[in-house]
Amino acid sequence: MKKKDSTFWNMLWSLTLITAVAGGLLGYTHRLTQEPIARAAKAGREKAIQQVIPKYDNSPIDEQCSYTVRNEYGETTAIVYPAKKEGILVGAAVECSNSTGYGGEIRIIVGFEADGTIRDYRVLKHQETPGLGAKMDEWFRTEKNNQNIIGKSPIRNKLQVKQDSGDIDAITAATITSRAFLAAIQTAYTAYAESMKGGNHE
Repeated sequence: MKKKDSTFWNMLWSLTLITAVAGGLLGYTHRLTQEPIARAAKAGREKAIQQVIPKYDNSPIDEQCSYTVRNEYGETTAIVYPAKKEGILVGAAVECSNSTGYGGEIRIIVGFEADGTIRDYRVLKHQETPGLGAKMDEWFRTEKNNQNIIGKSPIRNKLQVKQDSGDIDAITAATITSRAFLAAIQTAYTAYAESMKGGNHE
């Protein structure tokens, strides 16, 4: 039998077939993994919410609202997850970010009591320097000097670093990170206050 010539059209047909099969397999894999990934992301978010807000009996994720906050850092979207018990608001978790960290974006989730006092926080994402900026995970909840922001209110306390005439000690050798983190805290509070007033949301 005569061997088939490797012409341009034969190669094109072969490449098209391979691409179609690969694309189909990728699409199938995506559909197969999409739901488990979404479930895992929701579970991770629920865990972070549970860690920062008072006990609740509603579903904060299902009742979430997005708010656009504009400040000197630009425009940021914050997500407010209200926590309710027997229909009464007991606090909220607010997820937001600030892009002026030393390594770029810092994404946090902050828990507020109903009166706006900070209950706790978690850093969800950052690219800060290990051993320096990365210390924000614990630095701002440590009861030492003027580091701790837990129990403080952005409306009663000046939650800025002391270098900017604020009340909070910056992370040693990581002032840029500290500024960005505290700016994100302020953004979170602004969104929470807006939600309490019943402001416009997306």
